[in-house]
Amino acid sequence: MLHTQAPQINEIIEKAVNQAQEKKEPQLISVVDQIEPSDPFQFLDAGTSINNHCLFWRSAEEDFTMVAVGSAHKMYAGKENRFSEIQVMWDNIQQSASIYDEFNEKGTGIVALGGFSFDSKQKEKGPWESFPDSQMTIPAFLLTNKGSKSYLTTNVLIFPEDHKQQIITQLSDHREVLLNSGRHSFVLPVRKESEEIDPSGWKKSIEQATEDIKKGLLDKVVLARELRITFNEPVQLAAVIAALASTQPNSYIFAFESEGEYFVGATPERLAKLDNQQLVSTCLAGTIRRGRSKEEDEQLGEELLYDPKNRQEHQFVVEMIRHAVEACCYNVQIPEAPVLYPLKNLQHLYTPVTAVLEKGYTLLDVIERLHPTPALGGMPQKKSVDYIRTNEKLNRGWYAGPVGWFDMHNNGEFAVAIRSALIKSDKASLFAGCGVVEDSDPEAEYEETDVKLKPMLSVLGGC
Repeated sequence: MLHTQAPQINEIIEKAVNQAQEKKEPQLISVVDQIEPSDPFQFLDAGTSINNHCLFWRSAEEDFTMVAVGSAHKMYAGKENRFSEIQVMWDNIQQSASIYDEFNEKGTGIVALGGFSFDSKQKEKGPWESFPDSQMTIPAFLLTNKGSKSYLTTNVLIFPEDHKQQIITQLSDHREVLLNSGRHSFVLPVRKESEEIDPSGWKKSIEQATEDIKKGLLDKVVLARELRITFNEPVQLAAVIAALASTQPNSYIFAFESEGEYFVGATPERLAKLDNQQLVSTCLAGTIRRGRSKEEDEQLGEELLYDPKNRQEHQFVVEMIRHAVEACCYNVQIPEAPVLYPLKNLQHLYTPVTAVLEKGYTLLDVIERLHPTPALGGMPQKKSVDYIRTNEKLNRGWYAGPVGWFDMHNNGEFAVAIRSALIKSDKASLFAGCGVVEDSDPEAEYEETDVKLKPMLSVLGGC
C-alpha cells in the first residue's frame, strides 16, 4: 500500500492510467480530501441520482456517519468460508492500492461496507433473490462525517483501456452533484396495505419449539416472522434513513443496496467494534416495552432486570460471547450483571464486553466466531441454526446477519441487522423475532415482536 500526500486529481489519474497500461492490470487509487461539513442525508439523496448503489452507516454511540455512493470494487465470497475469503480479498486489495491521504482518519480511504446473510446454507431464496450471501463494497465516493469534520474519499479502479480525460470529467461531474445539489424535502412513504404472514402458524411454531426444548433437543431458539407492506409509490431512501436517524438516536442506522433493492434498519445491537486492537462487543438480550410515564417505565425496567426468562436468555448470550472472544483476545472484561439499555420503544438488558485482539487475528475472525449469537440464533449454536433452517416460516436473508464496515487503518464495526426491512420499490418486508425457551408463551412472544416492529413501522407508513 502506497501512502502519499495528494497532488491534483488530474495528475493521479494520469499516473494510474499509465501504470495500468504498463502493467496490463487494473490500478486502484484512493484520494481523501477534507471538505466543508456536509449533510449526510442530502448527500445520500443526491447519490441516488448518480448510482442506486448507495450505502449508509451511522454509529450508535459516537458522532460518526458514512455515506457511500457507487462502487469501485465489490467483494463476494462462497458459502463455506465466506469470512476468510473476504479477508483474503481485502488483504490483496490493500497491498496493491495507491492511497493519497494526509489525514489517516477512521473511515476514510479504502473502506469496505456491506454484510452477510444470516445462514449461507438457506436454500429458499425469496424475498432475498437480489442479495448474495456476502457483499462488501469499496465505494466510488465516500462521505465520512466524524464530529464536526467531513471527508470525501474518491476511489477509482482504473483499467489499461481507460481514458484519462473521460475519468476526470465523470469524477468532476459526480462530485459537483454530490456536494452542491440543492436541498430537497424528504417525504416518508404512505402505506396502502399490509399483510401479516401466517401469524397463527407462527404462534404454533413457538408452541412446537417450547415442546422441543422441553425434550432436550436444544436450550433456546430464536424464531422470526414477517410483515409485508405496500405503499402508494416507491420509497424514498433518504427520507426513511433521515427519519430513522431522528427517531432512533441510540441505534445503528444502516442501508445496503443490491440490484436496486435496499436493506435498511435501526439496530441497537453491536456485534463487535475494533479500534486499532481494542475490541468491544455487546450482549443485548431480554426485552420489554417502554412505559407511558416515568413511574411505569421504571417499574417495567425493574421487571425486566429480575425476570427469570429474560435473565436466562441474556446469560446465554454473555457466555457465548465470552467463549468466542476469549478464543482470539486477551484481557477480556465482562461485568457481573446487566444494566438497562433504553430505546424509544423498547428497553433491553445490556452487558458490554471489552478485550484486546491478539496479533494475527482480524475483525472478521471475531465476527465469524460470534455469528450468530444466542440472541439471534439460540443455544447450542449449530443446533439452533439447523432448527431455524428447518422450522422457521421465512428466509431471513440478511435479517439478523452481520452488517458493517472495516477500513485500512485497522478499524471497523459490525452490528446485528435487526429492527430492519427489505425495501423493493413500493413494497417492503419487515422482520422481527423473539427468543424461545421452555416456558415461552406464544401470545406474549407475538406481542413482543409487535413492539419490535414499531421502529421500522414508524417510518414506513405509521404504526
